[in-house]
Amino acid sequence: MIRFLVRRLIGTAAVLFAVSVLVFLIFFKTPGVDPARQMAGRNPNPETIAQIRKDFGLDKSLPEQYVTLMNRLVIKRDLISYSDRGRVLPRVVDAIPVTLSLVVGAAIIWVVFGIAMGLAAATSRGTPLDPVLMILGMIGISMPVFWLGNVVNLVTQERLHDSVFSWLPGLGYTPFLDSPSTWFLHLLFPWITLAISYIGLYGRVLRANLIEVENEDFVRTARAKGLTERRVLIRHSLRTSMISFVSLFGLDFGALAGGAALLAEQVFGLPGIGKLTYVSLTRFDLPVVMAIVLYGAFFVVFANLIVDLVYARLDPRIRPA
Repeated sequence: MIRFLVRRLIGTAAVLFAVSVLVFLIFFKTPGVDPARQMAGRNPNPETIAQIRKDFGLDKSLPEQYVTLMNRLVIKRDLISYSDRGRVLPRVVDAIPVTLSLVVGAAIIWVVFGIAMGLAAATSRGTPLDPVLMILGMIGISMPVFWLGNVVNLVTQERLHDSVFSWLPGLGYTPFLDSPSTWFLHLLFPWITLAISYIGLYGRVLRANLIEVENEDFVRTARAKGLTERRVLIRHSLRTSMISFVSLFGLDFGALAGGAALLAEQVFGLPGIGKLTYVSLTRFDLPVVMAIVLYGAFFVVFANLIVDLVYARLDPRIRPA
């Protein structure tokens, strides 16, 4: 297992290096893109552009520009924004807890209810409950986050706020350490809104996997030993069926934590990674975008590393030698 972790850590470092080089080339060396001219504002004179290139090291060779950028981003951590000359890293660091608070809370909800839906649908196959659960799941999948979020805000923040939801604070975010209760109330409906889009998908995946393994040899053997159906379902069928579930979760969680929760953050006024990405792209603020992309790549790779470890725990046959 130690050798497996070392190999994966080396692979993680290689992936992050490749992503950083690719993003650097796309954003800084795309034909027609001149960061110095972008920073200089409208109608800049050549002297101003030349000075900006010198200040930001844009007049150096391509490898030197990359090394300088990564040194200031990762080592010195003093890389500044092109738009307002503020430091990049504090902005990303401030946005990370917001996104993680949103994604972790939503993930807990969709995992718990997704497993419950999958188990209920698989065990009630052939009864009216099965299609009802699948239809409800499809309805949840079909509702876009931005639409559902706006409907939730319309009900909770406007129409019924003074009567039913007077206990709910306005849109925004409060850090957990400042007020845990307000932090929870700010995120309650964003959690539910984001989770609804995933509960049905995960429930359908788990149901299909449970039905698929129902007639496998190890399941029949467990039944032949006299184990109860509940024990066979939980200890044998569910454990094997969770492999696809975990794989899907790793991809979705990594993507959402890396900035894919933009729509939910925008609708509910949460200053997270997704919203920071959107603002930085509209301003063409390349250093901030570079930092966000590297953060997102790290989180996706890290999430997949955790998934591989969970694989080995769920199924001993795929454990590394």
